[in-house]
Amino acid sequence: MNARRGFTMMSMLFILVALAALGVALAALSQRQQLGSAGEFAAAKAYQAALAGLEWGSYQIQRTAGQPACFATKSFVLPDQLADFTVTVTCTRTPGAGTVTDGADSLAFYVLSATACNITAAGACPNAGSTERTYAERQLTRSLVK
Repeated sequence: MNARRGFTMMSMLFILVALAALGVALAALSQRQQLGSAGEFAAAKAYQAALAGLEWGSYQIQRTAGQPACFATKSFVLPDQLADFTVTVTCTRTPGAGTVTDGADSLAFYVLSATACNITAAGACPNAGSTERTYAERQLTRSLVK
């Protein structure tokens, strides 16, 4: 009878260790899924923020009569649901001054670029030095002819 003493204790210890390992694995999996889901949501918000920046830039060009010069690079924080994102909008005009003639039309070409991010570098995007897991960035470009 002495040979069997402690057998149940060893079985219970093995089961406890196995259940603990399973619990740790499930917790790690759950955390990875949560971070992945948060990343997808942040990426969708970054896209919408960059799109809002393009719309703002397009309005700045189209509201002015003639072929205006490009506006200065502008960074701003968006309101409401996108308040955790900053957008930096840049404009490039071709030709830099004057127009290009196409038949009877005088044209100027504009390329707008909007970069949205949730962690800025000196108040602007992109933030090339960010190593945060939650960093999200999206850049969109639009061409306009006026």
